[in-house]
Order: sequence, then C-alpha cells, then structure tokens
Amino acid sequence: MRTKRVRLGLALFTALALATAACGDRAGETTASGGQGSASSGDTIKVGILHSLSGTMAISEVAVKDAELLAIEEINAAGGVLGKQLVPVIEDGASDWPTFAEKAQKLISVDKVATVFGGWTSASRKAMLPVFERNKALLWYPVQYEGLESSPYIFYTGATTNQQIIPGLDYLKSQGKTKIFLVGSDYVFPRTANKVIRAYAAANGMEILGEEYTPLGHTEYSTVINKLRAANPQAVFNTLNGDSNVAFFKQMKDAQISSTAMPVLSVSVAEEEVKGIGPANVAGHLTAWNYYQTTSNPANTAFVEAYKKKFGANRVTADPIEAGYIQVYLWKMAVEKAGTTEVEAVRAAAGGTTFDAPEGTVTIDGETQHIYKTARIGVIEADGLIREVWNSGQPIKPDPYLKTYPWAVGLS
Repeated sequence: MRTKRVRLGLALFTALALATAACGDRAGETTASGGQGSASSGDTIKVGILHSLSGTMAISEVAVKDAELLAIEEINAAGGVLGKQLVPVIEDGASDWPTFAEKAQKLISVDKVATVFGGWTSASRKAMLPVFERNKALLWYPVQYEGLESSPYIFYTGATTNQQIIPGLDYLKSQGKTKIFLVGSDYVFPRTANKVIRAYAAANGMEILGEEYTPLGHTEYSTVINKLRAANPQAVFNTLNGDSNVAFFKQMKDAQISSTAMPVLSVSVAEEEVKGIGPANVAGHLTAWNYYQTTSNPANTAFVEAYKKKFGANRVTADPIEAGYIQVYLWKMAVEKAGTTEVEAVRAAAGGTTFDAPEGTVTIDGETQHIYKTARIGVIEADGLIREVWNSGQPIKPDPYLKTYPWAVGLS
C-alpha cells in the first residue's frame, strides 16, 4: 500500500512540476533547468529547508531547522544575500525517506529554491541524492555520516568518518578500551560505520565482541542489553539514531549497567538528544562530535546567546544544530563570491571558503565538498551539557573515502 501511494504521489507531483515549469517558459521566466538559479526574483531569494518535523527523527531535526531559520534571520537583518532577502520554504520529510525525495523534488521544481538545507539520516540523504543530481541542484547536509560518498550536488557540513568515528576509536584505544560491542539502528549509516569500525579494529588490536541492529524507532532493548551483559565489553560503540536512544539508555540504567562499568560512546547523541533521554539516564557516557555547547570561543558565545534568545533559555545547542546554522552562512559566502545563486558558479566558488564558526574555523574543501573540522570527545554531565575531554588541536582535512588509511583499502 505504501509503495502504491508513493508511486501515485510521485506521478501527480511530476505532472504538477512539469506544468509549473511549462507555465514559467510561456511567461518568459527561467525554470529549474540547469540548477536552482531561478529562485532569485525581485528583492527575494527562496531557499528550501527540509527536515523531519514529525516522526521518530523529529527529536533531532526540529532543532536543526530552527538553527537554519536563525541564520536566515541574521543574514536578512544584515542585508541579505546579494542585496536580497532570503525567504525559507519549509517542508516536512516526516522521518520517511521516499517523502524526503518527493519534497526535495517539489522544492526544486515547484518552489524553485536557490538551494536546500536539510536531512539527517543517511537514508534520507541517499533518497535525496539522485533528485539533486538529476536536477543539478544543491543540497547542504548538516549531519555527521559514514563517509564513502561524495556528490557534486551535495555539500557535507557535518563530519565524515575520519573527523568523528576514527577519532572516537582512537580515544577508546588510548583509554585501554579494546574489547568493543557495536549497537546501531538498522540502516545505511550504522551498517557502513560498523564496516569501517571492524576494519579499524582488525588493524589496531581491538576485538569486536558483538554487533546488534534494531529498526529506527525501536524501543525494546532487553534482548540487546542481555547480550551486552553476556559479552561484557569494555565499551559500547553506539550508532543508534532518533528516539531509540531514549529507550536504550533508560533501559541500560534500569539494568544497573553504569557508565563506569560499560561506557557507551555515541556518535548521534548530542545535547538536544540528552534532553530527550534525560541527563540522569546518560550522564558519564561519551560522545564524539566536532562541537559542544560548551566549546569556548567568542563565536560560540554569540551563537548560544542568539539561539537561546530566539527559542528559549531552556533550549540547547548541539553539533548538528551548529552545522545547520553555519552551512547557511557558508552558502551565503559562496554565493557572494560567485555573484550569483546559479549552482555551478556557486560550486566553483565554494572551495576554500573559510568561516569563523562556533566550532572554530571551518573551511570548505573544494575537491570533496566536505569541510575541515576539529574532532572532539566529550563526557555527558549531570546537567545535560557535554564536557570536552580531548580534541584534535586543529581542523582535520576531510577524507570521506579514507584514502590515507591503509587498513581501509577495499572498503569503498
């Protein structure tokens, strides 16, 4: 039934998109052909925002949408882009990957946005990728991911593997945690990440004691926790996503498995998710990211203050929230360097763009369309914030295909 509904929806949407484009041609207007350059009209430029505002991923993605709107508001207050005000067109991916593809096509063909900021899960990005490539349109993707991918029509502003997962493994190894258990959601990011982790472990004297997957949105972890007890790993590497983390950490605490006895290092649990899990259920466990609310520099002080002023003092910032915020500025800088919103010109201008971000200085790598980022390991505190215990000291060049790691040969 779901497949049939999606097929019918796509057919109706395609007809609407073609009709809309045809109307534009008759009126002598530009169309979506050749990219999203038709978004600029009069004194405004339309940009798309596409996140899960409902469903299991809403726990994480609503806040990223808010950060992108904050950046747009700030940019408009400072005069806009190329002297024009940005107008956000917001769509809900609803934690459903075919819906992400449908809404991406709508934003490009019907709304004719200049670019799209959006996505969280790798499944949503994989669903959108062919849409953006087919239309030669631009997606800015704000979340860390499993690597082994690049597209000329995606800018990856979250971490790739060598900027998060490998530093996380290096940290565990440095702490003598060499017997590891892998827990993840059952989709592309955790399975690909764990393939990388297994290769790293084999080359670095680490032992993988077990590997368990559950569906997105899964909430019953007694079986997984029993397997953790039986294996007794020195650490758990966690690639669960969405509100499954709420159930997992609460049930770990109920089972009286402490962060001291079995620390969990997570790569998709940040300050926003800690609020949902409850700090008491997750305090003492580890995270690997590129940014924390506690990251100390003037740009972050200003960002945290502006975010709380806009959305409330009880709101927190987090890595994907910050990446959502900075990617709007990076797009603005590339557009102003290009002098146009035309996609190929923006892509050509983007390489080398540097921004004084809340996480520290970031620079777009023109070759991969990823950005240089500083790796950080943190411990979750009882107040819900994350205290940094290690960082890489300088931004790490993105290496999405792990070309500089001999043990990764054959993974891509």
